Amino acid sequence: MTSIARHTLGRRTLGRAALGAALALPAIGRARAQGPQTYEWVAGSLGGGWYTMAAGLTALITEENPELRFRVVPGGGLANCTRVNNGQSPIGWGIDAFTANAGRGEEPYRERHERLRTLGTGYSPNELNLLRRADAGPADMRAILTQPGLRIGVTQRSSTDEMTLQRILRFLGTGPDQIRAGGGRYLNGSYADLAGAFGDGQVDYLFVALAKPAAMLTEVAQGRRPAALVGFPDDIRAHLSAQYAYGEGVLPAATYPALQSADLKVSTMDSVVLVNQSLPDDVAYRMTRTLIRNRGQRLAAIHGSMAAFDPAVAWKYNGVPLHPGAAQAYREAGVMPA
Repeated sequence: MTSIARHTLGRRTLGRAALGAALALPAIGRARAQGPQTYEWVAGSLGGGWYTMAAGLTALITEENPELRFRVVPGGGLANCTRVNNGQSPIGWGIDAFTANAGRGEEPYRERHERLRTLGTGYSPNELNLLRRADAGPADMRAILTQPGLRIGVTQRSSTDEMTLQRILRFLGTGPDQIRAGGGRYLNGSYADLAGAFGDGQVDYLFVALAKPAAMLTEVAQGRRPAALVGFPDDIRAHLSAQYAYGEGVLPAATYPALQSADLKVSTMDSVVLVNQSLPDDVAYRMTRTLIRNRGQRLAAIHGSMAAFDPAVAWKYNGVPLHPGAAQAYREAGVMPA
């Protein structure tokens, strides 16, 4: 055999061996991203809890996985589902109830979001908060939202906060158009804009969905205008739960001492990490593994609400399917059955 023939045979042998080794790798290995990659994470409004949490989580994930890079951009709970489903951003925050609506193509979505996957839920429970002026006006939610001349501020149109307020108003037989027609004001803006509008007296009430402790509410509490949080009536909580799958919870009295003197019954939503189905298995696996490893104090240091993250519960969310890479991380952690 000539040296050229031996060399050619050797290359073929090595090639077959390499191919066999590649085929023998687990699926997650074959899906591994090659070299440093940058992935966009669509969060919430600037100054909101989601943006802060996304920035902190991406820094933590990169710290443990230097081959992964992230870019955090502003977004909103309703739009994020569509943005991630369409691949505009491969990662994003979502709200459990609205994500389930997106997956099934229910209101407010017009079609099924079949490419949505998750890394689990329970990352940051969000309380729905109705804040009122404390120096005048009614103190009951129903009386507040149905009064003539209501001046209320809420986040941008089609955000999860705003959509939730519309659902409550509809249940009470009113809505944004009726408020404006009655001489009231229905103001949309960012969290920073809303805090300023309340402090300046442009509106008398605010409706926001934020994880405790919320910087915006703390800021309002420290302002000159007296304010107080309002509890949710049982029938409104029951309606949101039965009709739209919102959760029910209690805001402890010590959460915002300047804004409440007792525990308050509230409706709640929870945060879901959404990913597009095309996100490589290994990326989803490494992200989820890092979050599981750092549950507790490390996540709470990023945002206090993240102390609630429990891997044994997080994978059970069934609004949209769990990403296969995330499933492997939960199984390896021993919290999800094979």
